[in-house]
Amino acid sequence: MATSKIKKGDMVRVIAGKDKGKEGKVLSVDVKNAKVVVEGINMVTKHTKPSAQNTAGGIISQEAAMDISNVMYLSKGKVTRVGFQINDGKKVRVAKATGEVID
Repeated sequence: MATSKIKKGDMVRVIAGKDKGKEGKVLSVDVKNAKVVVEGINMVTKHTKPSAQNTAGGIISQEAAMDISNVMYLSKGKVTRVGFQINDGKKVRVAKATGEVID
């Protein structure tokens, strides 16, 4: 399995789809299916039955997963591609536009 270039907690910008141009924080990444959930992006309405946690039930709005190829990493307010480098024997992510180490 390949290492994901986008990780939980990263700031990303949507580059394709109905929310193109919006920015948000990554809430979760599914590497196996190449999906990502971004805070406040790709909102869908979901009908829920009453349960112990939500006794009223009803219609809720929540984020849905979107393809990881539809988002790009944000570095200092600008989108950039992400690459990998070996620093001191450790593999780190690097912003291609600036060359700075991400983590």
